[in-house]
Amino acid sequence: MIELQGLTKKYGSFFAVRDLWLNVRPGEIFGFLGPNGAGKTTTIRMMAGLTKPTSGKILLGGKDVFLRPEEAKAILGYIPDRPYLYEKLTGEEFLEFIAGLHRLERGDGWEGRAEDLLDYFDLLPWRRELIESYSHGMRQRLIITASLLHRPQVLIVDEPVVGLDPRGVRLFKSLLQDQAKEGTTVFLSTHILGIAEELCSRIGIIQEGQLVGLGSMAELREQAQSRDERLEPLFLKLTQEEEPRADRPGIP
Repeated sequence: MIELQGLTKKYGSFFAVRDLWLNVRPGEIFGFLGPNGAGKTTTIRMMAGLTKPTSGKILLGGKDVFLRPEEAKAILGYIPDRPYLYEKLTGEEFLEFIAGLHRLERGDGWEGRAEDLLDYFDLLPWRRELIESYSHGMRQRLIITASLLHRPQVLIVDEPVVGLDPRGVRLFKSLLQDQAKEGTTVFLSTHILGIAEELCSRIGIIQEGQLVGLGSMAELREQAQSRDERLEPLFLKLTQEEEPRADRPGIP
């Protein structure tokens, strides 16, 4: 469902992403991890059609994101790490605007889906309030709702739980699992390794623009030559980052 073929992004002589090859299956929750500056956000922005690659291809459901952008984006839902919204619209008006972008008609049933999603995320009582009155967590829940309005086949998620309270995090994790069961392909980037470990059937770890680990937890253990059952030490070993020492002095 998602294919990255030799994906490369270069700024001058610097490679943000270098020759990235990746396939993500339909209905899979795939984790995409890496330290700061590793190339995660650049990769996601290219997948969402926001940044043009220097070379390589991105196919969503067989549709090239840059050669057939309308067809590719029609099956794509994108949840950014920072929800940029039109603050002078109400939540209800914003969802109507998003429905228009996807050319959803009144008879398509999107209004009922919007109401169900708003209710799921405890936003229904706020649907006629201006977005400028929403908290950060409420805005994040609204952008999640908007991304699912057209029933996307591919869902790209970048740091989704920033600003969500524990209940919101739990609801969102359950939602991703439900979407995957319905056949939606989920591409999940997060710094919270516990979420990736809990939700993802496979994980890709990127470092300096290149994959340094790819597969299930068992396969990552093999690649890291480690018997550790937890993702954190595997991640640190594969990215060659130093684990904090027990005797490290505290901050004075």
